Amino acid sequence: MRAEQSPSGLPQTALGIASIAFSLAITSILILAVGAHPIAVFEKVMEGAFRDWRAFSGVANFWIPLTLASIGLVITFTAGLWNIGVEGQMIMGAIFASAVALNVSLPAPILIPLELLAAMTGGALWGAAVGWLKVRFGINEIFGGVALNKLAEILVIALISGPWQPPEGGSVRATPPFPADALLPPMHSEFEVSLLMVLVVVVVFVACLLALRGTRWGLQLKATGKNARSALLLGVPTERSVISALVVCGLVAGLGGAYRVLFTFGNMRPYPSGGIGFLALLVVLVLSMRLIWVPLVALIFSAILSGSARLKIALQLDASLAGALQGILVLVVLLFNGLRQRLQERRKVDLTPQPPLQWVGEGEQDK
Repeated sequence: MRAEQSPSGLPQTALGIASIAFSLAITSILILAVGAHPIAVFEKVMEGAFRDWRAFSGVANFWIPLTLASIGLVITFTAGLWNIGVEGQMIMGAIFASAVALNVSLPAPILIPLELLAAMTGGALWGAAVGWLKVRFGINEIFGGVALNKLAEILVIALISGPWQPPEGGSVRATPPFPADALLPPMHSEFEVSLLMVLVVVVVFVACLLALRGTRWGLQLKATGKNARSALLLGVPTERSVISALVVCGLVAGLGGAYRVLFTFGNMRPYPSGGIGFLALLVVLVLSMRLIWVPLVALIFSAILSGSARLKIALQLDASLAGALQGILVLVVLLFNGLRQRLQERRKVDLTPQPPLQWVGEGEQDK
């Protein structure tokens, strides 16, 4: 009988390995097509990312905001929300942090936490705006998020060219450099990464992991994401879950935006998020919303992007090849994840106990 079949994780594991092998094969063909050797490309990317501490600091500085944005997106994906507005939430975090940096004069031990709190507030407000539009007016979070992203970008330009313009006159390039006390200090001159923000990433990661796995709020998010209507009928406050997920994502993404302006740049520039929020969407899609793997996969993406600059120097290849490689990886993993889900659904059907067959006599058939 089908119900007696024993479940096995081998097909799912094989599909996971096959997806990676298949994406590497396609990538190798693409690299050969542009006249390079796959092994040479891989070596140059790794050399560009890990050749010394200074190179690795570039990877780490990209990894911090990417990991924060990815953690926030796992929260919203768990609640069934495509939070395209994560870019705007990062930008608003950068705006609020910049406002404190430019207008508040306090010692660094007080000013820096105040900037981070302001960044969390800005991101949370923008996330709450997406949730309010969805809950109050029925506007899908994708459309609301895209609109708010554009508004945040326009606000940055208005501030840089208006009240935050440099003393020499109007400019849309950047604000004046922030005071030294407003900037996050690096660990070392050879490893210019903020230790404080590394610790923040660790704390946020552990807190969100525990919240999703061991709290009532986490269970409510999962129930809402699985089937919002059924969850509502069971007493789950789905509207509150939607808004709270977007607010938490905004809190975390705002910290990523703050890192960009308080450490990476040292001032406010147009489009401070740099597309990191959209890249975080790819990270989460690759992981199928598994939070535990976010730091590692974000590190791999950061290494590929940071190390790809060596391709143009050493192999005369455009650095945009790294984006093509990431796109291929995401597409292949999504395809294989679809196959894995089909296998899981088929296994559930096979393992569902079937009702016993009943013999029906000829006289009963007529009834």
